[in-house]
Amino acid sequence: MIELYHGSDKIVRTPEYGKGNPLNDYGLGFYCTREIELAKEWACSETNDGFANHYMLDEAGLSCLYLNGKGYHILNWLAILLENRRFDLSSPISVRAKKYILDNFLPDYKDSDLIVGYRADDSYFSFSRAFLSNTITLEQLRRAMHLGKLGEQTVLRSPSAFEAISFINPIPADASVYHAKRSARDREARESYQKMLTEAPSESEVFVSTILNEKWTNEDPRL
Repeated sequence: MIELYHGSDKIVRTPEYGKGNPLNDYGLGFYCTREIELAKEWACSETNDGFANHYMLDEAGLSCLYLNGKGYHILNWLAILLENRRFDLSSPISVRAKKYILDNFLPDYKDSDLIVGYRADDSYFSFSRAFLSNTITLEQLRRAMHLGKLGEQTVLRSPSAFEAISFINPIPADASVYHAKRSARDREARESYQKMLTEAPSESEVFVSTILNEKWTNEDPRL
C-alpha cells in the first residue's frame, strides 16, 4: 500500500477513469504525489483555497513504469512529455529534435497501470524547451530537473489502477500560504537555473545537436 495525495480545488472522493486533461505530462490519468505539501501547493490558486485529497493505493498486481529507475533515462521522460504536452517549437533544430526523440526514445508506456516520474511544472517545461532548442546541454537538463525540489508524481492510467485507490480524507489547504509557497518554489528553480547558465558546460557535455548528428540510440551507454 502506498499513500498518495491529489491537489484540487474540490474534494475528489472517487477518481473517475477517462476523465481529466489528456494534454498532461503522461497523458490522460489521475495525477498524484506522495508529498502532502506539494499537493497543497497545487491545490490552491492565488485567491482560492483547495484540498490535498488523501488516498491509499494497493499497488499489488499493478504494472508500474518508473521513469527514474534502472533502464530509463531523461530522454525517455522527455519523449513522453513531447507526445502529450503542447510545445511551442519554432526553430529548425527544435523541430528536428522533437521528431528524433519521439522516433528513438519513446518507451512503451501506454499499457502501464501506473507511471512514476518527474513533474513538469512551468519552469521544468521551459528547461525542456531550452534543451530542444540547443541552448542547454543534456547534463544541464538533468541537473535542472532537480531544481525547485518538485520530486516525483504518480499517475494512475488504467481501470485497474483506479479500482485500487481508496479515499481517506480531504486535507484543507490555505491559498494565502500555499500559493505563495508554490510561487517561491518556481522562483527558486528559475533563479537556480539562471545561475547554472552562467557556468560554462564542460567539454564532455553534449547538446541535442550532438545527439542528432551522431544518431544516438536508446541503448547508447552515454545515456
